[in-house]
This record gives sequence, C-alpha cells and structure tokens, in this order.
Amino acid sequence: LLVLSLLAFATVFLFVDLSDVFCSHFSKTKFELPLKISLIIVFIFREEEERLRNKIRADHEKALEEAKEKLKKSRDEIQAEIQTEKNNILKSLKSKSSNPLPPVPVPNLVGINSADPVDPDIREKRDKIKEMMKHAWDNYRQYGWGHNELKPIARKGHSTNIFGNSQLGASIVDALDTLYIMGLHNEFREGQEWIENHLDFSVNSEVSVFEVNIRFIGGLLAAYYLSGQELFKIKAVQLAGKLIPAFNTPTGIPWAMVNLKSGVGRNWGWASAGSSILSEFGTLHMEFVHLSYLTGNPVYYEKVMHIRKLLQKMDRPNGLYPNYLNPRTGRWGQHHTSMGGLGDSFYEYLLKAWLMSDKMDTEARKMYDDAIEVIIVH
Repeated sequence: LLVLSLLAFATVFLFVDLSDVFCSHFSKTKFELPLKISLIIVFIFREEEERLRNKIRADHEKALEEAKEKLKKSRDEIQAEIQTEKNNILKSLKSKSSNPLPPVPVPNLVGINSADPVDPDIREKRDKIKEMMKHAWDNYRQYGWGHNELKPIARKGHSTNIFGNSQLGASIVDALDTLYIMGLHNEFREGQEWIENHLDFSVNSEVSVFEVNIRFIGGLLAAYYLSGQELFKIKAVQLAGKLIPAFNTPTGIPWAMVNLKSGVGRNWGWASAGSSILSEFGTLHMEFVHLSYLTGNPVYYEKVMHIRKLLQKMDRPNGLYPNYLNPRTGRWGQHHTSMGGLGDSFYEYLLKAWLMSDKMDTEARKMYDDAIEVIIVH
C-alpha cells in the first residue's frame, strides 16, 4: 500500500510537470492545452491517494486491535491457534494437490484360500513359513517400526543408501502382499495404518529409482490389487510422480538415483563413467504400465516404451545387451554383459511383460527369445 501511495504521488507530480512542459510548448505553437482535463486527472489521482491513506490507516488500526486481543490470551491458547492454522493450511494444500484418480475396474480380487493342504507335510511346512514371517514382522514392529530396515542382531532400525536417509518404512510396504497372502490380516492392517498416517514422499532424500520402483510402487500396487484399498493406488501414483524427473536426460534413459524433493538425478560413481545400469532402467516396465492403466495417464507407459524402442535400435555385441548405457550420449558404457547382477531382471521383465499383457506384447516376447538364443550360444 505504501508503494501504491508513492506511485500515486509520483504520478501527480508527473502530470503537473507535463502540464508545465505542454503549456510552454503549445503557447509557443499557438495551441491551447485543455487544462481542465489535466486538472481533472490530478484531482482523480489525489482522490485515489486519499483513499489509499484511509485504507492504510484502517488496516493499521485493525492490526493493532487484533494484537491487543492476542495479548489478552495465554501462551497455550496462542500456540493452539497457530497449530490449528497450520493444520488448516496443510489440509488445504493436500486437497489441492490430491486430484482424484479416475475410477478403474479392479479385476476380481485374488484374496487367499484359507483351506488347509491335504498333505500334512506341506501343511506343516506352510505353517512354519507363516510362523517365521510373523516372527520377522513382530520384531521389526518392536525394534524398527517405520525405519526402512531392521538390524536383527543390534535390534535397531537401519537404512541403506538405496532408500535415502528418511524413514519411508520400506519393510512395511514391501511386506504387504506377503502378509495378505499368508492371511496375516491384523499385521496387514497395521502396515496400512502406518502408510496412511506416516508415509510421505515429499522428503529431501535421494533414492534408487529401481529399488523404489520394485519395492514401493510394486508393493503398493500388489497391495491394491489384493485388497482393493484405494489408499495404495493413490500412494503409488504420488511416488511415481516423484520418480518421473529421473527420466529428464538427453536420451530418456533414467538416472539411477533421484532426489524425491528436488527431482535432481545422478548415476552411481562406480557405474562405468556415469552410466545407467541395464537391470535398473530395464526393470520399470510392469509397474509403469500398470500406473498408466490405473490413472489413464499415458506418461508412465510412454517412458518405459521409449526405453525399449531405444534399445531395439542399438547395436548389440554378440546379440546381447551390455550392462552399462550412458544416458547423456546414448552409447554403451562398455560391452560387458551378464545374466546375473547388472543385467538379470531386464530379461526377466521382458518375459513378465509378455505374460502380464495376456501374451499380447509379442514385441517383449521376441526380444526375450532372441536374447535366450544368444545366451545359449555363448
């Protein structure tokens, strides 16, 4: 308001100065300036100036009154009001950012069949495995709840660099489908409640795109398809939005790591001169295709299909895909190939993509078959 007042004053003085200049000029050229118009303009600006003065005075008095009222309240009352205001702002921001996802028909929920196996040996093994799972969950619940992992001997929470430095509850999310399939529904509900109340992806944390995709997005989507709970779908889509900036490279091949808050990506320093890794950028397909199906947004599908198209165009030494690809140049980092670490799950996902598509994705099946033929030869 003070700036507006100064602008009003400046404009008045400008018009007065211009009136003098124009009067001087036009008197010399035997023209008369319509001084009445100039005076009217000056009058209007002075009225605006007065209106602004009155508004500033009124706002000032109102602020003083509010301050006096605040001072009458106790410290606890003031803090409670501040907290209420914060909560209202957060609620408002959440309602603006969480656009409802389109309704998508969920296939018949798989659920579980709680009937006992006929074979007593199988039943005994099944019960033992379930007992071991419950033992692991209960101890994680007691000693590492909310942490990404548990150090069982030290009995404390832990997080490796693949999940960043924030408590994202990786063990909770990754265990959901196993808990549901085993019929451990109380434990499943515990995990669901933690996710609803505490899982927040807007943290300043650098994570592995590959690991977060298969464990978090994969875990959330599996829990959604098993239980039908909309919460898991919403969380999966929120996280996917945080991973999309990793694809902002000259080639569209994603970075290995991305900061969930800033969207800044990078690759592992040890990975062949800053290359991306085949088993990481090649193991995003299934989850991202499902995200496009569930949201109606093609961006996820387009990102992973671009990776496939790019790989198809490239030369393949010995008919196989090397483990390292530079996301800046689009060239292989080196010609080392592997069916184990660095390469394994890329081939696995080709076959799974074909199966997931009800065997309609023949392109994925052909890429898989061609690779297997060369693997057998070499």
